[in-house]
Amino acid sequence: MTNFASIAAVAAAVPAGVHLDDLMARVGVDGLAAAFAEPALLARVDQHAAAVREALHDAGREVGAEGLASYARSIAAGAVRMGGSIPEPGEAPANPTEWMAAGWVLLRLVAVCLIAEEAGLL
Repeated sequence: MTNFASIAAVAAAVPAGVHLDDLMARVGVDGLAAAFAEPALLARVDQHAAAVREALHDAGREVGAEGLASYARSIAAGAVRMGGSIPEPGEAPANPTEWMAAGWVLLRLVAVCLIAEEAGLL
């Protein structure tokens, strides 16, 4: 097994709720706080959330813990394969201005957190 394959195997073994909690700690808390403070950012996150819901629907997945965690894992894995990273807890952008400049991956993951929070999964 390659290093990436072993990392993916370990990540897949983590329960969906635990993965979503980790995602919330890494990007969700700071990203959602910034979004609720900046209407333009919230609109961007809402657009990402709509795309996440559509992607899950198109894949025949429910908008639940398993579907959201699986989706988030694939987004994070793609970012890592492309040389990016996901912030550790406490390392995400700290204010709305920094979040407005955040890339697609971070905003998509914050959208996953928004959906999970709205669904009472966190």
